Amino acid sequence: MDPETITAAIANNVRAQRAHRQMTLDELAARSGVSRGMLVQVEQGRTNPSINTLTRIADALGVTVARMVEVSDTPVVRVVNAADVVTFPHGEASTARLLVGTDAPAILELWDWCLAPGEHHDGDAHPPGTREMLTVLAGELTLTVYGRSHVIGTDGAVLFSADRPHRYANEGETPLRFVMVVTEPRETPDH
Repeated sequence: MDPETITAAIANNVRAQRAHRQMTLDELAARSGVSRGMLVQVEQGRTNPSINTLTRIADALGVTVARMVEVSDTPVVRVVNAADVVTFPHGEASTARLLVGTDAPAILELWDWCLAPGEHHDGDAHPPGTREMLTVLAGELTLTVYGRSHVIGTDGAVLFSADRPHRYANEGETPLRFVMVVTEPRETPDH
């Protein structure tokens, strides 16, 4: 999917979700920790926000990142073709691909990450109760949560509480690829 379509979808979805909650830009800025100026740019489709920015906005609105990048309504069966997967470039040679996600009845996201040797991603704390589960398809992941590092090798898996800052790092010599599921409580910050 082309970046312009994704940027437009994000703009429309952020505006719609904020309006649905009758939130002002200032309220969303305060809840998300994203500046009012950045929110204006996002809602006007003038910028393609980073994963962390989008996650903070989605968390503040009580929806998934998948809902923020969704181009159309979700049918009963939703097939996502390779061309429609939303890809976030990360660093020099790394990507995070949001394969599919939903926020009804449960908030779930399925991600496919590739990190080049020496690259990392620092994840912000998600809402309380958020869990992440992942499996390493190739390479070796160094996962750091609360300052403690854990090494997960190829075909290994891990489950952790993601309601605290965390880091995915490739400290090895070969490319790292992992698939991750994120689940978070359905409650919105309004409750």
